[in-house]
Amino acid sequence: MGLQIDSETGNVDINLKSNAQDPSLLFRAREVVTAIGRGFSPGRAFTLIRDDEASLEVFDLRETVGRSPSDIKRLKGRIIGKDGKTRRIIEELSEASISIYGHTVSIIGNADQVSIASEAVRMLLRGSQHRTVYQFLQRKRRELKKKKMELWETRPPTE
Repeated sequence: MGLQIDSETGNVDINLKSNAQDPSLLFRAREVVTAIGRGFSPGRAFTLIRDDEASLEVFDLRETVGRSPSDIKRLKGRIIGKDGKTRRIIEELSEASISIYGHTVSIIGNADQVSIASEAVRMLLRGSQHRTVYQFLQRKRRELKKKKMELWETRPPTE
C-alpha cells in the first residue's frame, strides 16, 4: 500500500495494491490519515497498518466542555501536565501513543493499551487528581504485566 500526503495542499493519495487480499486496508488507511491529521508522526500512524491489533481512538474535547477555548486549553493542560509529565506517564504506563492536537486527544495502541490510556484521560477530564490517575495507571500496568506473563507461561512449546 502506498500513501502520499501533500503537506501544502492537504491532498492524500492512497494506492492499494490490486492484489491485496485484505479489504480492511482501506479502512486502516483512513485511520492512518486521521491519525496524521490529529498530530501523530507518520511513523507512529503507520503502526495502524503494520500491527493488526492497533487501533485509534479520538476524543473531541468540545464534547466534554463545550466550545470555550479557555476550557479546552485547561483540559489539554491537565492531560499534558507540567513539561509533558502527565502525557509521558500515561504513555509509559499504558504503552499507548497519545497526541493532543487542536481540540482532540488521540490514542494509538492495542485494545488493552487504548482502554487504559483512554480511561486515564477520561479520569482527568472528569477532574480526578493526577495522583489518583497515576495510581490507576500503575495498577493497570501491573495487571498487563501479569497478563503477559500468564500468556508466556501457558504458551505451548514450539518445535
